[in-house]
Formats: sequence, structure tokens, C-alpha cells
Amino acid sequence: MSNEISPHNNIKDQLTKSGLAAQKKLGQNFLHDANIINKMVDAGNITNNDTVLEIGPGLGTITKPLSKKAKTVIAIEKDSGIADWLEKELASEGIHNVRIIKGDALNELDLDFGNNYKVIANIPYYITSHLIRVLLEKENRPSSIILMIQKEVAERICKKDDNSLLSISVNYYSYPKIIHIVSRNCFHPKPKVDSAIISITPKEEKEDKSFTECFFKILKTGFSSPRKQLLKNLSQIGERGEMESLIKASGLDPRQRAETLSLEDWKKLTTSYLNLKN
Repeated sequence: MSNEISPHNNIKDQLTKSGLAAQKKLGQNFLHDANIINKMVDAGNITNNDTVLEIGPGLGTITKPLSKKAKTVIAIEKDSGIADWLEKELASEGIHNVRIIKGDALNELDLDFGNNYKVIANIPYYITSHLIRVLLEKENRPSSIILMIQKEVAERICKKDDNSLLSISVNYYSYPKIIHIVSRNCFHPKPKVDSAIISITPKEEKEDKSFTECFFKILKTGFSSPRKQLLKNLSQIGERGEMESLIKASGLDPRQRAETLSLEDWKKLTTSYLNLKN
């Protein structure tokens, strides 16, 4: 008989019965609320032709409903004990369209997931920024990304007047929006903060590769010392006088700090910088 995880089961008991445990070092917080699981799956608009990449499937609470809608689910699990358990669990239920990859997702994302795939995942908070960046910078980007992340981070990414490095980076590549705020009570172990389901839709039109490389060079340099003025930071990549002229040519004040610049401001700086160098 299958040990199916359902909203009525106790995740803690299931882990104990299976000889497993949530590992704090891996940032494991298992989602167990059926309504929230359904919201995540529904947000992906999955069809029977889709390949779905899931990062950190855990006990399969999202994996199983995904398998019923998608053609293929590729699930990357870092915890080898849980990965072994999940493989057996899925097999015992006759689910054969899920492929489990044992490893660190950040080291496995160069794999070929096909020409059109989607990402749906409840991820550890500590990999949020790195994972989003890697997904959006891939040559073969997913067509859509649905993630469970920390509420505060989701709000920062989606807030229109937030000019943080993370927000600017995500909005450069995509259109992010919050789908639903999720209580910390929907997880085991219960985290200290609430979460949010965020949708990230990559922009169809990509900027020129050389422009993008220059954009992020300037952006990261501008944020290298956030409390310092823009001119001071950008003087690391060019002569101070040139950088001052460049900033003014972009309609900006050299005394501004990075956090006051919008996405369009950074694009103007990039264009001015490329014109200067060419």
C-alpha cells in the first residue's frame, strides 16, 4: 500500500516512519497545505505536452499532482535519502513520468531540459537569488517559472519602485508577479517567516549579449559599495572624469547612490558606456 502524502497526513510522522528528517542545512521546509499546492500547480498552466523541472521535490507533495498534468517531470533532489525514498514511492504508485536527479540543482541546471520547459518549485530560501539568476541567464531559459520563496524577497522583486540589485536583475530579464502569500503554518518544519508564490515570465525578446554583459558589469560595480556615491563606484571601471561625463550624459547625478536608479537608468548608463568605449 502506498504511503501517499495528503493534506490529512502528518508530514513529521511520515518522515519518522520513513527514517527521514528535515535537514536545516539544506533549508528543507516541506509544504503540506493542499490548497497552496494546488495554487502552485495551477499557476504553471501545465499541459500534457509540458516538461516540468522541479527543484527540491522533497516528499513529492508537488511532484505527484505535477505528474498527473505534465508529460514529464524532472525533479532534482540534493538529499540522497529523500531522493531514494521518493523514487520508490512514485514507483509504488505506478508513476513513471518522473525522473529523479540526485544532486545540487545549482550544479545540474546546464542539463538539457528540452526546448520548452517550465519550472515549478518550493525552494530553499538560501538559493533564491542565485537560482533565479541562473535560470534567467540560461541560453535555453524556461518558458515560465513558479517559485515558493520568502515573502519579503518576493515583495522586493515585484515592487515597482524597488531599485535593489535583485529587483533590477530579475526585472531586466522577466516580468515577475506575486500569485499568493503563504503562511509559515503551511510548512514542516515551520519557518520563521511567511512565503509567497511568485511567477516569473522571461521576456521573449533578449537584449544583445554584449549589452547584457556590459549592463551587469555596470550594475554590479554600481552596487559594489551601496553607501558610496555612483561616481565613486563606477570609477573602478573607468577614469573618474569619463565616468562623471557618462553619468551626466545619462541624465543622472554623479552623487546619486545605486539604490536610487531605476532599471531604465541603468540601461541608459550602459548605452552611454558602450558609446564611450566604441
